[in-house]
Amino acid sequence: MEEQVLELVQKMGAAAADDAVVRALCRTACGRLDGLLADGVTPEDCGEAYPLAAAWLVRDWLSAMDGGAEITALSAGDMTVRREGGGGKLAEKAMELMGPYLRDEGFVFRGVRG
Repeated sequence: MEEQVLELVQKMGAAAADDAVVRALCRTACGRLDGLLADGVTPEDCGEAYPLAAAWLVRDWLSAMDGGAEITALSAGDMTVRREGGGGKLAEKAMELMGPYLRDEGFVFRGVRG
């Protein structure tokens, strides 16, 4: 599965990044998703959602390593540079994409006998 993730990350434009770093991030992203999968669910059960979500995690982490924010405005007089963002959006989308396959770790109200 890691090779599929690596291939997707490279297609998304991570070719300039250090190959060893990208491979380590792919391994880590797969491990992160594996640890969140619901009981009995394998990465293969997730179809294309798994490698795509893992690739999004890697891209998000690479973006954070590069400063994370993108320049949204630049002025010449009095020199103004505005940066917005800061990463996290792809990671959020990755978890949203994998939602149906992940353990429910949200808050739950339960009845208590009194």
